[in-house]
Amino acid sequence: MTKFSLWIICGILLFALPAAVAAQHGFSVKQYEEFHEVLHPLEHEALPNNDFGRIRKHSATLTKHGREIVKLGVPDGTADDKQAEFKKELANFNSALNKFRIHARRGSNSQLKTSYSAVHDSFEMLAAMLPRK
Repeated sequence: MTKFSLWIICGILLFALPAAVAAQHGFSVKQYEEFHEVLHPLEHEALPNNDFGRIRKHSATLTKHGREIVKLGVPDGTADDKQAEFKKELANFNSALNKFRIHARRGSNSQLKTSYSAVHDSFEMLAAMLPRK
């Protein structure tokens, strides 16, 4: 195999791999997908670099999508034995979202980090209970 062929294969993998990874994060509910599109880069890029300015910059969008999750309530197709737990976690998510909104506007970086992490963790709990595609 020539060096040129190896470069072509590497180039194809470089572009195909991110799309394959993104497909693994698909959610069965549109509101969760939209929220995650904003959350993911904040969690994996901004937070590890303590880029609180970036988190604050995207806080209104994240909050907007979070409110859509709360407004939706328990998604259709959620298992009967998960309904009560889902409602409880939605209440936790809503509370965490309210604290995050306040801390993004006028809280310290430490408060923002804590409240952002609470939103993230609660979202993960909800996402784990979503009906499968």
